[in-house]
Amino acid sequence: MKRFPVILLTFSLLATALAAEAQPAKAPRLGFLGISPAAAYTSRIEGFRRGLRELGYIEGQNIAIEWRYADSQADRLPGLAAELVRLNVDVIVAAGVEPTRAAKQATTTIPIVMGQSGDPLGLGLVASLARPGGNITGLTILAAELNGKRLGLLHEAIPRTSSVAVLTHPLERSGPMMQEVQAAARRLAVQLEVVEAGDPRDFEGAFRAMARRRAQALMTLPDPMFWTHRARIAELALTGRLPTMFPEREFVDAGGLMAYGPSLPDSWRRSATYVDKILKGAKPADLPIEQPTTFELVVNLKTAKAIGLTIPPSVRRQATEVIQ
Repeated sequence: MKRFPVILLTFSLLATALAAEAQPAKAPRLGFLGISPAAAYTSRIEGFRRGLRELGYIEGQNIAIEWRYADSQADRLPGLAAELVRLNVDVIVAAGVEPTRAAKQATTTIPIVMGQSGDPLGLGLVASLARPGGNITGLTILAAELNGKRLGLLHEAIPRTSSVAVLTHPLERSGPMMQEVQAAARRLAVQLEVVEAGDPRDFEGAFRAMARRRAQALMTLPDPMFWTHRARIAELALTGRLPTMFPEREFVDAGGLMAYGPSLPDSWRRSATYVDKILKGAKPADLPIEQPTTFELVVNLKTAKAIGLTIPPSVRRQATEVIQ
């Protein structure tokens, strides 16, 4: 009879342990922070979700994501970043330099994964690409280095071009991306006509300035606002019969002539591996920042025909996609 309490206690402890094991583990929660409206990230988010699925994560089942967008209003980013910190998300995924900077200012402990970033080292976001230090890691899209290549491809497509307009945000006028374009222009003996637009209302005036300066072609530097309003920029360029080179293929889908750069959906797919490693215990400080491995040159022959331009075979051979 004296054994019954011991036996009952043993069964009770065993039942409690089994019940604890049966309870599902709490699903990790991510925070996504972007400066543009949600629609601007469609292809990138699809790439990110694909990367998560490949690693066994299904949103709404074993992982949760808090989506936050600043709708092109940079001053909203600090508040949105602070909101994600209050929610105590496990990882913040940042779409670009400004969201990354806002997240960094909001927390020094929650890991931050850059889905894309122009120059995290030059901008002081990380200590080095090999060992980022701090709580930030992820991917860079080589924003500065690729602009020289873009100008070279534009010049190859229009060999007689001697004057190229460069559309830039005022904050980037003397930054590393502009410096790279200027260096390439000197090599190609091309005159640059730098035109600024810090607000969508500046676009019409910027294109009037290009016409006054007799620019023969246009390239834009990477900027979230330009990306958001890519259809308007492509439309104005088409109206002015300006051959264009853009940093992302979505500009070409919107009617631009050419775009060269890393495949952003592929970069975002790869960013999911950083999230996975961090959730499994890795420290952002120890995860090297990756550079892009997949690049695409997209050419829109329909636009070329509309402005009376023939794309040389040498450029068409380099294209990863040609839009007829």
